Amino acid sequence: MKCLKAMLPALFLAGVCAAQENKPIMLDGRYMRGSSIVQPHENARANLDMESVLRSVSILLSAKNGDYNLAVTSAQALLERGMSDPRIHSALAVGYEKLGQCSEAKYHANQAIAQRPSDVEALTARAYCFHKEEDDLRAREDIETAIKHNPKYEYAQEVNRIITEESARVKQPKAPASGRRLPTWFFAYVVCVITVMIIFIVMRSRGFARGAIDESGRQLKEINIKEQYHFIRQIGEGGMGKVYEAYDNVLKRKVAVKRIKPELLKSHYVREQFLSEARMVATLHHPCIVEIYTVLETTNSLYLVFEYVEGQTLETRLDIDGYLNFDDARAVFGSVCQGLSYAHSHNIVHCDLKPGNIMISDSGVAKVMDFGVARKVSEGNKGDHRTVAGTPAYMSPEQQKGFMTKQSDIYSLAICLYEAIVGQVPWSVKGFDITTRNIIPPSSISDSIPKVVDKLIETSLNDDPAKRIQTVDEFWEILKNA
Repeated sequence: MKCLKAMLPALFLAGVCAAQENKPIMLDGRYMRGSSIVQPHENARANLDMESVLRSVSILLSAKNGDYNLAVTSAQALLERGMSDPRIHSALAVGYEKLGQCSEAKYHANQAIAQRPSDVEALTARAYCFHKEEDDLRAREDIETAIKHNPKYEYAQEVNRIITEESARVKQPKAPASGRRLPTWFFAYVVCVITVMIIFIVMRSRGFARGAIDESGRQLKEINIKEQYHFIRQIGEGGMGKVYEAYDNVLKRKVAVKRIKPELLKSHYVREQFLSEARMVATLHHPCIVEIYTVLETTNSLYLVFEYVEGQTLETRLDIDGYLNFDDARAVFGSVCQGLSYAHSHNIVHCDLKPGNIMISDSGVAKVMDFGVARKVSEGNKGDHRTVAGTPAYMSPEQQKGFMTKQSDIYSLAICLYEAIVGQVPWSVKGFDITTRNIIPPSSISDSIPKVVDKLIETSLNDDPAKRIQTVDEFWEILKNA
């Protein structure tokens, strides 16, 4: 066994080097090498090489003292051969996480999850990286999703235990050294402290100190939200919490109430982040943006009260109809562009624009909603480095690395438009090549789509933010005249 373990790295590198001697290139569903077409059995052999290397990489990554550098090198070799299997990115995510290189690990995890949203290994690796960066909000979202897809994955359970234990850990006060007699003044001090506490409790019970005080010194009201709002039914649930349809008994109107998960509020930093973002979005008042009415904060809960919109999301509409005809899509995105342009004029970037966050009212007006991960940016900046936030399939390349700009929203806007008129995101359309990232033009799928839309989407999806359409108004001007 020791001999076999010693030979494994040599055999591994020999296999990867041999696999790199003849790099097959995919063309029209066949592999080509040089000027000759590789026969089907050679295709099978190339796939067998990849499967063999991936199995070996998996063995190294799962071993207690695995050679993670060798695993990463071998997986990278597969990418250099032009192979685009999401399992390669998943293996690289795990390998880089084991090596402590979180930036690379998150990048490859995002690539894997974009193609396979249920990739447990990639979700777990990204969750642990978020935890190492003290972003337990994102870490908990990823690890809960991973366990939901595969409860038996031992590493996911281990990472979940680490996140839970370290989040709940509280420093214990040190006990006084034994054998030392406490001075008389100490007892007098203790008596004074107890007396002050008793006085405070009595005065609070009489109304002097109404409400709890949080860590920042802010007074929190003890309220019963059900006294003002009558909860009718649950209408949604996400990583942040549940959304309910409710009736405001005071103002006599329907509202949407989002209750943030209590476990996310245990951290004072996370609570303040939620409140900061809610206050920021509450400043936006536009007919094409779902408005936040108020934020209710208690000692144990946080509620966001939104405008209630009768209608359905663009995601639901596409699930039913498959896609929208071009004229209907243009009308919907006219409203979306108005709302997004207004937010950008206040230097607020949505960061999570997708069909599920576009509400189409019964009157036909579209409204942008759920600025849950919105960011404030400065005019002319290049984006500030933060934690990765958003939905992978709709995120721009720079957003996957933590940089968010107004042009990141334009990238997501273009993907939403493509999905609305085609019925699929660009990355899932038959014929899309992930190695070149050349999307299939929408006009080649449907004759009713003007060719000018092809150029609009192509420019908006440029990997370089500086080469994209720069403003939402410019995007809408082209789409309106298409």
